[in-house]
Amino acid sequence: MLSRIAESLFWIGRYSERAEHTARILDVHVQRVLEDPWLDETSAGRELLAVMGMPAPGTAADSRQVTELLAFDPGNPSSITGAVGAARENARGARDVISSEVWECLNATWNDLPHSEQLARRLGPHVFFRYIRERTAMLAGLVDATLARDDGWRFLILGRSLERVDMTARLLSSSISEDPASQSWVSLLRSCGAHEAYLRTYRRAVDAARVAEFLLLDRLFPRSVYWSLSMAEQILAELDGTRREARFTVDDMARRIVGRARTELEFRSVDELVDDMPDLLVSLQRTCSTVSEAVTHRYFARNAPRSWATEVPA
Repeated sequence: MLSRIAESLFWIGRYSERAEHTARILDVHVQRVLEDPWLDETSAGRELLAVMGMPAPGTAADSRQVTELLAFDPGNPSSITGAVGAARENARGARDVISSEVWECLNATWNDLPHSEQLARRLGPHVFFRYIRERTAMLAGLVDATLARDDGWRFLILGRSLERVDMTARLLSSSISEDPASQSWVSLLRSCGAHEAYLRTYRRAVDAARVAEFLLLDRLFPRSVYWSLSMAEQILAELDGTRREARFTVDDMARRIVGRARTELEFRSVDELVDDMPDLLVSLQRTCSTVSEAVTHRYFARNAPRSWATEVPA
């Protein structure tokens, strides 16, 4: 597979996952602002922007301005519109290896964004967020149903898994300072699509320590950090072509980093998770960035074009 195609598929996975997570986060944020009269809207908006890696604006960061920046700004790759547009552009360059259904889903989603934005400005932003969640869910289903499990599919799933780890770590970082009994932990679960799965697993009220355990360590929930790291490690092993029973050390830098991060999580107790949470979440975000760089260097790096030397006459 051409490195250009592999890179496009990798970023389709990352950008589509970023759009979905951002829609979930904003939906919960706007709902909190509407339901909690004691919530400091400006502080909550600035905190959300910091979590998403964006500098706070000079003016008050109310929910309307935060929505404009993180939902409708086409020039911001961290916004929903920017992420969907970037995913579509990458899909357009990889149409030879993706199914027509995947391309049509992304293209139709992009073309319908202006209409959805107009509806959101008239009826409320929840209309737009619901539309993005539905379209990204459809895209994920089409990827699973129509793409062969070849290297192209592996690069796409690898990008999606890394982005999921990064976004979950950012969400947990935003709630570290909250009271263990705060309603924000329920909002955190909802933003990850994990509230109902959490209740079915623990059958008890939401507790900060259990939320951290579920989102970081659960082996069965596909949005947990452990699950996503395990999937990324499996994909990297398949791309590397090295058998699991090989007698020598792993030569792939990205796979070593992911495996080390997964192992550091796997055997931690709940108390250790809570005590080490700030450093652990920073480490996870750094891991995603480092793995992305290692994958880019190994699979996507392009050599400079060879230039012909001018023959010097004798």
